[in-house]
Amino acid sequence: MPNASSTLAAPSRETTTRPPTSRRTRRIAAALALVVGALVVALFPSMAPNAYILSAGVVVLSYACTATSWNFMGGFTGYISLGHAAYFGLGAYGTGIIIRELELPSFVAWALAGVVVAIITVPIGIAALRVRGASFVIVSISFVLILLLVFQGWGSFTGGSNGLVVPRPFPDLMRPEHHRVFFYLFAALLAVMLVLWWAIDRSRFGIGLKAIREDEDKAEALGIPTRNYKLVAYVVSATLTGLAGGMYALWFGDLDPIFQFSILLGSYMVLMALLGGIRNLFGPLVGAVIVGVALEVFKLEFGDTQFHLVATGLLLGLVVLFMPDGIIPAVQAGLRRLGPQSSSIREMTASELAERNAAAGINGDSVFSGGPAAPEQSPDPAVARHAGGPTPAPEEER
Repeated sequence: MPNASSTLAAPSRETTTRPPTSRRTRRIAAALALVVGALVVALFPSMAPNAYILSAGVVVLSYACTATSWNFMGGFTGYISLGHAAYFGLGAYGTGIIIRELELPSFVAWALAGVVVAIITVPIGIAALRVRGASFVIVSISFVLILLLVFQGWGSFTGGSNGLVVPRPFPDLMRPEHHRVFFYLFAALLAVMLVLWWAIDRSRFGIGLKAIREDEDKAEALGIPTRNYKLVAYVVSATLTGLAGGMYALWFGDLDPIFQFSILLGSYMVLMALLGGIRNLFGPLVGAVIVGVALEVFKLEFGDTQFHLVATGLLLGLVVLFMPDGIIPAVQAGLRRLGPQSSSIREMTASELAERNAAAGINGDSVFSGGPAAPEQSPDPAVARHAGGPTPAPEEER
């Protein structure tokens, strides 16, 4: 028998209220923000007051590239790697060594170094992704430490502790022009990374990666090839990190294994991505701008002291405590709280409710007083059987 609530008319689409800020408005705002950001990047080299500010902009963009490339693994799958500096160093040293040994053009060597990083990453990823959680973090740290020792000790091939000098790809350019060219090159590399991240985020492959992030066991039970998905994401993330390292080598020109294979660099990648929001397209970029600018200011104000490390630790603690999802999600949630709240039920007066019930042929008194909502009818045998209720006996058996 139908109950009182089932006798009410089904709510129409008009009963659901929507906030004034529609999806179309949000898309327009996002597009405007993207255009403004692109203009700022395009005009920054001409607005920079001196070569140092311009070089700081190049450093910030290099941080943005490394944080975004890290986010292909950490953001999609939830696997936190502190050893991505290994691939940054491999890309940097690979570019320099290929130029020295094979005498190839700079950017051909840069692309070839990215291929080498991808090939090396496959067996490393197969071994590392057999574990999860803290074990994966330890494996990633151990790999970068092993490479640090190898590149420090293999002096005849890598230069050892003396470092490696990479020839400049534009030897005729003065230093400010050199910074300007590489600022745009890093910006182009970052744009490619962002477009690729956006495409994966909206693909079937991206949905599978996010399912792994939420619950890997359930994702595997649903038929997602989690091992292959994780390996592809790991290789893509490492390769892009290696390309960022190779671009840094072409720009800076002087490589030091202690910096190139630094766990601190890998920690910066994680901090930048977490600060901005690992589930957002522009989260690592926002985090890189904040952390990169802060690091440059700390180094100017406090020189070679380790105060910037203390400040970085405090910043990471504040983010984890008060903005665990990052700045962008926190700002979005705050704007939603300040704006009009959406509701799934439209408020109506008593007269409007009575009119609607009358149009539906419902007696409001019987519905709200607990009386019968509709006259008793003999249920159809097929309906009763389908609903699981008792089937009426045939006439001859009554």
